[in-house]
Amino acid sequence: MSASSAELPRRVHLGYALGSLATGAFGTVPGLLLLPYLTDTLGVAAGVAALLVLLPKAWDVLVNPFAGRISDRTRSRWGARRPYLLLAGFALAVLFAAIFAAPFGTGPGAAVYVAVAFLATATAFAFFQVPYVAMPAELTGDYAERTRLMSWRIAVLAVAILVSGAVAPLVVTAGGDGVPGHRWMGVFVAALIVAGALGAFLGTRGAPTGEVGESEPTLRAQLAVASRNRPFRVLLICFVVQSAGVATILAGVNYFADQILVDPETGPTLLFACFVGPALLVMPLWTRVGARVGKRAALVAASVLFAAGALALAAAPVLPPAVIYPLVAAIGCGYAGQQVFALAMLPDCIAYDTARTGRRQAGVFTGLWTAGETFGLALGPGIYGLVLQLSGYVSSATGSAAAQSDTARLGVLLGFTVLPALLVGPAVLLLRRYDLTAERLAAAERAADGAIERAADWAADRATEQAAGGATGRTADPTAERAAVADREQKGSTSR
Repeated sequence: MSASSAELPRRVHLGYALGSLATGAFGTVPGLLLLPYLTDTLGVAAGVAALLVLLPKAWDVLVNPFAGRISDRTRSRWGARRPYLLLAGFALAVLFAAIFAAPFGTGPGAAVYVAVAFLATATAFAFFQVPYVAMPAELTGDYAERTRLMSWRIAVLAVAILVSGAVAPLVVTAGGDGVPGHRWMGVFVAALIVAGALGAFLGTRGAPTGEVGESEPTLRAQLAVASRNRPFRVLLICFVVQSAGVATILAGVNYFADQILVDPETGPTLLFACFVGPALLVMPLWTRVGARVGKRAALVAASVLFAAGALALAAAPVLPPAVIYPLVAAIGCGYAGQQVFALAMLPDCIAYDTARTGRRQAGVFTGLWTAGETFGLALGPGIYGLVLQLSGYVSSATGSAAAQSDTARLGVLLGFTVLPALLVGPAVLLLRRYDLTAERLAAAERAADGAIERAADWAADRATEQAAGGATGRTADPTAERAAVADREQKGSTSR
């Protein structure tokens, strides 16, 4: 079944969005709990813990493009992408629970085990996330419908972040804290991942699958494809930097609640409820804003809101909770819009490339996209852990944070507020070079349709000529013509 510009059924909207239970849980919980698990339960120094969190997910920079190539080449009765939702989703759940199994107790052996388990889990996640993110460009060809599809996805993503991020710390506490509590938490999150994988697989049954074309054989070739698509290149760099900023907030939640709010029991849950809860309410508002001012302008507005709220939160030590939690809610509203519009602009970039070149390579672009996003989400905790190390944070193997110096508490605060603001806000300056509007995309697609019609006419004339043994007077190959047009379009885009 081919993708079209018709509206998708609500069943497909919801079914596709349910996959964000898996992506949201894996994107949130390691960034939230893995660093404090290493520093305050396994007794790993903050600097070493930062590397253990960063390196396995940085591995996805190589694995994600490979997963994109594999899914592009997959042919099955379930389509190119859906088999990975099921198989990689189940593998992801099992391996996630294994991260927190702690078979070697605490100490260096436990740290090495976590690094290896996290590496394996990140690999499974690549084979789930890349096909999953590639699907919207093939589910629909409509510019506005992709925004609606992303709005559903981000709404479920917000729920996933809220449930996994707010409830996971409670599960740790209910399970007895320390190693036993984290084991129970791992099982809880694994169940969320299974629910998301099954929901996405079953909910997209019978949905349009689009056409999946050939894929570039090497990472270098994929990077070359992406470099020729300036809107994608600009959007990707901006999103990676902003993902690092978002990840620093996730990494700092437990530390901020413990050292700044002095509320290690309920603080993390309240922070997450304020961060994600309002985002569910403002999602329809962001959709209307995007329709009125455009996706790029709406992304800028959401990013500025995020950065302003994070900067204001730097005054948390002298602010009452009645002010702190609304500021966190404002940051969450900005985060919701930032996610909606970045992810809605990605399928537009893919559709633009298809119109320019005639090649459907959604897996190439989403492979690079998810590699960049994963790297950004890994870089955030790595940077935060480095800030803790430089500020003198003291690790503990007791399951509870050790007493910290004023300098260490300052590091906790700045890493949670000023650092993410500086990463998310200024990154929007990159978007000045993003010029893929709805009108430009529509023009590129009309030109592509015209090239297809000319190619069909040329092929018919060639067939008639060969049958009649004469000449028709048409000698130009529209395929070559289309390549020349794409080259001129890219040169024009570069000069703008």
